[in-house]
Amino acid sequence: MNNEAHTQEVQVGLIGLGAMGQGMASSLRRAGYALRVYDIRAAVAEDFAQGGGLACATPAEVACHSDVLVSVVVNAAQTEEVLFGAGGCAAALRPGSVFVMCSTVAPNWSADLETRLAALGILYLDAPISGGAAKAASAQMTMMTSGTPAAYARCGPVLDAMAAKVYRLGDQAGAGSKVKIINQLLAGVHIAAAAEAMALGLREGVDPAALYEVITHSAGNSWMFENRMAHVLAGDYTPLSAVDIFVKDLGLVLDTARASKFPLPLSATAHQMFMQASSAGFGREDDSAVIKVFPGIVLPGKISRHEIP
Repeated sequence: MNNEAHTQEVQVGLIGLGAMGQGMASSLRRAGYALRVYDIRAAVAEDFAQGGGLACATPAEVACHSDVLVSVVVNAAQTEEVLFGAGGCAAALRPGSVFVMCSTVAPNWSADLETRLAALGILYLDAPISGGAAKAASAQMTMMTSGTPAAYARCGPVLDAMAAKVYRLGDQAGAGSKVKIINQLLAGVHIAAAAEAMALGLREGVDPAALYEVITHSAGNSWMFENRMAHVLAGDYTPLSAVDIFVKDLGLVLDTARASKFPLPLSATAHQMFMQASSAGFGREDDSAVIKVFPGIVLPGKISRHEIP
């Protein structure tokens, strides 16, 4: 089946129009899918539907019209609510339809969900995502997926419409989530390290814009330093990915390692930094706000984004 035929024959729904979900929904709509969407904030779904598609009042309303249902909520608890709560999807999805789960969750929980949905005749894809809101909006993000061949056969073109890289990591759920939490280990540690480096530079009186320019063109650079320290220089902590996301995700990393008695000293330290930032009241700010755990660190005036080298 070519992609044009697939968009006409396969009905697609998406639940969760946050920073990533909004971009993924836009990519699906741009690919030609007649998309149904749901968000707990009804106005957000209705606003999206003004550009094409249909806003639904409940997850079940999306599900009963979907051959492929993409869930882009925050965590396992929200996924449980989407599926099994009041007005949930599980009872409304048709046998043979696919539930694509894009949240960062414990691998064992994802594997168990595959079994629970299979008992209802529903296919499942463990499909956490990475890349940020901009890449989601341009269909350039990465998906770390695992599931049965039947699930892939049903939703392959849908995945390709949302992501530049769709990695198939196994034929059972859980493998995708394992790779995602390892990615989150690195992401969280890199953000914490970037914040620590910038904080030291500020304490030592280094010009922050000059420091950013040098590091981003030197061996010590990382994608997270380049991306997140630009937020710090701009003094803009609008949450694209919040501090509390890494409280959760690094918690999952540590829980997974603890089960096999595997030591993760850097992850544990980074987790404590995000916990400290959250307990200080910065949990809903951008994850770059972890720099605020360092005392007495003040930028000499906000630097606008276009002034950052």
